[in-house]
Amino acid sequence: MELIVKKNERIAAMTRILCSHPNKNYTLNYFSELFHSGKSTICEDMAVIRSTLLEFHLGDVVTTAGAGGGIRFVPMMEKQDISNYIVNLCHELSEPNRILAGGYLYMNDILHDPQQINQIGEILATRFMDTKPDFVFTVETKGTPAALAVAHFLGCPVVVAGRDGQAVAGPLVSINYVTASTRRIQTMSISKRAITEGSRALIIDDFMKGGGTARGMANLLKEFHVDIAGTGFVIATREPVSKLVDEYTSLMVLEGINEGKNQIKISAANWITD
Repeated sequence: MELIVKKNERIAAMTRILCSHPNKNYTLNYFSELFHSGKSTICEDMAVIRSTLLEFHLGDVVTTAGAGGGIRFVPMMEKQDISNYIVNLCHELSEPNRILAGGYLYMNDILHDPQQINQIGEILATRFMDTKPDFVFTVETKGTPAALAVAHFLGCPVVVAGRDGQAVAGPLVSINYVTASTRRIQTMSISKRAITEGSRALIIDDFMKGGGTARGMANLLKEFHVDIAGTGFVIATREPVSKLVDEYTSLMVLEGINEGKNQIKISAANWITD
């Protein structure tokens, strides 16, 4: 006996499938066979889903023609929603108990909170959606949660470079780089199998001060003749003004930490509040 699926059931299930896998292409045949429905019926359902998502500013459903085409969900956050979230996050990160010895900022609880990091990832993915990277690139370990979240919403894999000669599978490509903040020489490595030459990468990291690590990642990618689609950070410091990375996007700007007065000054990046 053939399963009969009602229209509201199809719409609910398709919305769940699409939104759970952002930027993944699904063919009309896939949904047609899944719900035992004609392609014209599936197209009508998709029109309802797209209209609803757009009306509530939750994203879009895009149809791509051709052999490699299909239907995919593209997440998009409204600028006001982004601004509201980041401003509130700045308030949370400004709490004096986040000051660590040496004038550092504690933010591991944010980076390791699934709901927080998913929101951060969706905002960065919205910002870089049009750059169409083949993969997201970061260096272990603190940048990994943000990179994974961004990659999820962009629908692409993550490649993580190892630090200081730590175990990386197979033959390696390694470079030495100097961190702009500590002026220490460090090593960054990646497996030769991890990156396809001539592909396109989006660099993501949690924090940037002088840009030494980010420039190291860019130089490592050059060994594979990779085109850099963009560079994004959760937080960048105000000082030094001159960074080793020319173009980048951050969600927040750390203006400064005053240990003596027990104060943290952090604000949303200009592109969010303008």
